[in-house]
Amino acid sequence: MVRPGGSARIEGRHRSGRAAGPTPRTLAVDIGGSGIKAIVLDAAGKPLTDRARVATPRPATPRAVIAAIGGLAKGQGDFDRVSVGFPGVVRRGVTETAWNLHPKWIGVDLAKTLGKLLRRPVRAANDADVQGSGVVAGRGVELVITLGTGFGSALFVDGRLAPNLQLAHRLLRKRRTFEDDLGQEALKKAGKKRWNRRLERAIRDLESMFNYDALWIGGGNAEKVHLDLPDNVRIVPNIEGLLGGIALWRD
Repeated sequence: MVRPGGSARIEGRHRSGRAAGPTPRTLAVDIGGSGIKAIVLDAAGKPLTDRARVATPRPATPRAVIAAIGGLAKGQGDFDRVSVGFPGVVRRGVTETAWNLHPKWIGVDLAKTLGKLLRRPVRAANDADVQGSGVVAGRGVELVITLGTGFGSALFVDGRLAPNLQLAHRLLRKRRTFEDDLGQEALKKAGKKRWNRRLERAIRDLESMFNYDALWIGGGNAEKVHLDLPDNVRIVPNIEGLLGGIALWRD
């Protein structure tokens, strides 16, 4: 499904020197604009630990965020490899955009840097791509959007990811974007009722743009959606942003 960039696949021994077992444990990390979450998954992608969360540091520089992940990792026990969802374009483990973090993220090799800290192989991908990998059915055209600090998006065709779909800053009416209308700041300013009306309009726009078979809505603010949704539009739990991390290690 997803073949993101990052470290080479696990073979033989980890960089820590510990032998890789037949059922590797994956530390899944979800970096958000307001919070960083982590959990350990078994080989099937089921949680082995409770989800842990810390507030995203401000300023959200690479050094501060990676240090926060290191702190979360210590509380999650043993793991063999790492998957990371990042709120921006990620190409071969390198972050190319970071609208809701810090400009210093542009050009950072997230997979390599975090791998050095944790002494484990790391694979990194866009956070909406990761969440989508955990929820799509693998049939037809499936669009995933995430509603959180910003607006994330991912597109799958028969279960295969179309990489680097970035709809957040696409200009719409009156030179506004999806993120202008549906991001966290927009929710605060407009209120839930108006924000939901904007989402209803956005769903119509997205359907006409992609003619999707299914639309999946996730992210921390998905719980604030109060609409009569079409049958092919589903709300998914925010934890899928972590559970989908197992897909980064499927070859």
